[in-house]
Amino acid sequence: MMFLGIEIVEWLGYAAMATVLVSFLMKSITKLRLVNAVGCLLFILYGFYLEPISKPIIITNAAILVINLYHALKK
Repeated sequence: MMFLGIEIVEWLGYAAMATVLVSFLMKSITKLRLVNAVGCLLFILYGFYLEPISKPIIITNAAILVINLYHALKK
């Protein structure tokens, strides 16, 4: 499926990338971790939708997601 000549899965990758980048603009470390966690979740979905699925993308971002959530909820 395509939108503006770009595959939807690629749009998902761009959304994940943009979310992670925006997270580093946050002044609050808690906000940074939460926005970054959303970006990681999007990257996990992106990894599953790639053909073939990308285990390195999924595993890395799942680990970062757990770390972000641990630190965000610890406070």
